[in-house]
Amino acid sequence: MLDSNSKGGEVGDKSAIEWTDATWNPVTGCTKISPGCKHCYAERLAARLHAMGNPRYRDGFRVTLHPDQIELPLRWKQPRMIFVNSMSDLFHESVPVEFIQQVFDVMALAHWHTFQVLTKRAKRIADLADSISWPSNVWQGVSVENANYTWRIDRLRQVPSAVRFLSIEPLLGAIPRLPLEGIDWVIVGGESGPKNRPVEAEWIRQIRDQCLAAKVPFFFKQWGGRTPKSGGRLLDGRLWDQMPPLSNSPRQAPQSRRNGSRYSDLGPVPTNGSKDDLKANLLQ
Repeated sequence: MLDSNSKGGEVGDKSAIEWTDATWNPVTGCTKISPGCKHCYAERLAARLHAMGNPRYRDGFRVTLHPDQIELPLRWKQPRMIFVNSMSDLFHESVPVEFIQQVFDVMALAHWHTFQVLTKRAKRIADLADSISWPSNVWQGVSVENANYTWRIDRLRQVPSAVRFLSIEPLLGAIPRLPLEGIDWVIVGGESGPKNRPVEAEWIRQIRDQCLAAKVPFFFKQWGGRTPKSGGRLLDGRLWDQMPPLSNSPRQAPQSRRNGSRYSDLGPVPTNGSKDDLKANLLQ
């Protein structure tokens, strides 16, 4: 569904992604850095949107900032789970630190939502962790497609996010020793698309069993295939939709690991000035 204020941009206040409710793209476009990027769904979608004349994709999949989209979650009054940058990577090297900080400030202002930020740039999130104020309604994750990229998890552990999660999609190989200490959630899925690389059932079961042993919530998103729905979502006869508790729900939330004292569990509490002052400053 397109937001009426998006000026032709692709904005998802409803999402078909099973583990979120909506998508928000203050940045679009990306570049490939590891095997999981080979058949990028976002790149394919961007090419279609470019061909349709969508103004946000006039440069195709080149990294593009959309400052006019920064405030969007503040206009969504009903609480929802929001996947940040489904069409990009917020921590891409081409995204200025100041822009990343503005995105985090808006996420803190929109304290009634829960935001899921996912990156493959694990080194950059670790390097910038002390430069960002981490509100407790932000979940930070990294993508890990096979055992060669579990080092990203070590970098994620350096990030003071209230929830740290792994997106193991597309799963491209066995991960017999998945380091789960300090991890709050694991998503697993096979690749979809016309050139999808098949996933092995044993790879998925191996990760599930490690999560069960470590008492880490496990979410099986899809088997994959030509389309995301091709293989269904059942693993050993059942759905696996486990998730961490939400910080803005009555359920008990994970202890916040944010830096400093700028944010309370209810959102930003500026040390100087009001919440409206903070909003005015970051949107200038």
